[in-house]
Amino acid sequence: MAAPTLALAWAPILRGGHNCCLRGHAPLGLSAPRKGFPAVLGRRATASSRTEVPGNDRYCVELLRKRDYEGYLCCLLLPTEARSSAFALRAFNAELAQVKDSISQKTIGQMRMQFWRKAVEDMYSDNPPHQPVAIELWKAVKRHNLTKRWLVKIIDEREKNLDDKAYRNIQELEAYAENTQSSLLYLTLEVLGVRNVHADHAASHIGKAQGIITCLRATPYHSSRRKVFLPMDICMLHGVSQEDFLRKNQDKNVRDVIYDIASQGHLHLIHARSFQKSVPVKAFPAFLQTVALEDYLEKIQKVDFDVFHPRLQQKNPLLALHLYIRSWKKTY
Repeated sequence: MAAPTLALAWAPILRGGHNCCLRGHAPLGLSAPRKGFPAVLGRRATASSRTEVPGNDRYCVELLRKRDYEGYLCCLLLPTEARSSAFALRAFNAELAQVKDSISQKTIGQMRMQFWRKAVEDMYSDNPPHQPVAIELWKAVKRHNLTKRWLVKIIDEREKNLDDKAYRNIQELEAYAENTQSSLLYLTLEVLGVRNVHADHAASHIGKAQGIITCLRATPYHSSRRKVFLPMDICMLHGVSQEDFLRKNQDKNVRDVIYDIASQGHLHLIHARSFQKSVPVKAFPAFLQTVALEDYLEKIQKVDFDVFHPRLQQKNPLLALHLYIRSWKKTY
């Protein structure tokens, strides 16, 4: 029997409702205090060269175009004055994200994370390392007074994730997504000049949806490397083992695991949109990535939640158009 259609009801109930981890502030209506950065070891930049080295911005754009094409498209649709800073933020995230897959030993990954942790500290002392992403992000920090702790949270969470372990439960996956993807959105909102608690709530849910859906999208790649990171609690609920995913098993119980996880991502998108009337329109460009998330959810539903289906690996040639239309409509 096929998994229930998304058009009916998305089964799992969102754990915790609206009590999402927002920038460290607790009740709705209380905003957090405002206070903020980055891949290879390098010498320190001199005062003059830091701002005048040609190609730093192009390096960030090209890194993003190769490593995070959807993020690249979203950045292109941001207001001109925010674009270069957004590219720097996403390039920073891309640098950190690629560490795990590019190392053979955890200690090497920890050394790279330590480089970025020190780079952030040095940026706030106006002494960034002579590295393209670091220099561009330093400029963004100065230009928009970015909150340091979001940058540090991203690094800390990426470092914890260097361990090749499956998430114990869906809450662990959501916490990882909150500290990485949601933190990146909080920073993007600051680049857009938005500091609003309702926008923060929307960003929290969209970031969690992004993390959950990214975990699903990466499952075929991870399985090819004999690794499975899907939440163990949901796998156990349906009697599915890691070996089922390594063998690309397509039985109903395996697809039910994917259905439950996708449902959780979908629910976060619904909750994010429940704040839409309260979120400043100025914040909407930060949330354009919902277009790509919806696209994946629609495609995986059409293949009956077979996470290994070849159709899921195909890029949507109309994604750029859909992003532009959503941007023009000023909605998320």
